[in-house]
Amino acid sequence: MSSKIIVYIATSADGYIARPDGNVDWLNRPRPAGDYGMAQFYKSIDTIIWGRKTVDEAIARTGGAGALANPRSKIKNYVMSHRPGPDSPGLEFINEPVEEFAKRLRAQPGKNIWIMGGGGVIGSFLETGEIDEFVIHVIPILLGDGIPLIEPRNCTTQLELLEAKNWPDGVVKLHYKVIRRQPAKPRSLSKR
Repeated sequence: MSSKIIVYIATSADGYIARPDGNVDWLNRPRPAGDYGMAQFYKSIDTIIWGRKTVDEAIARTGGAGALANPRSKIKNYVMSHRPGPDSPGLEFINEPVEEFAKRLRAQPGKNIWIMGGGGVIGSFLETGEIDEFVIHVIPILLGDGIPLIEPRNCTTQLELLEAKNWPDGVVKLHYKVIRRQPAKPRSLSKR
């Protein structure tokens, strides 16, 4: 079976993944044992796909790409970007069509693939039918404005709920399978 491409992410209750400036300070909160299942999920992946803005923000927060992508790690890190990035062991910048890149990743043996964000890369993968699942942790906070989970696109996608779980602090995990859209069959006109 080929690897699944999974968006594993946190949003505010009003659907934002970051403040308008990319800040995610609202995610700094006490976490329960098991960190909402993050450690278990991390064991199921061997590849992370980042959007350019997300990786730039993460590099700025951690003080450099070395802290972000440890070259000794078995996790492969790809950054979807139209412009090359800084030389950094452990990060590979990708500028190719999403379908070709996803097909290439799925053809390699390995674990699942995590789309870290942001909204643009999530939208691109969703629009091309390359996302298999969403695991969304809804944090009990309203931001009022910010970067949406999915950059506005012209597509409607049905989801099937696989699991819903809540924690005492109000965080709710929603795990969805993406329902693949079937191409419409040509309709014949009946004679009357």
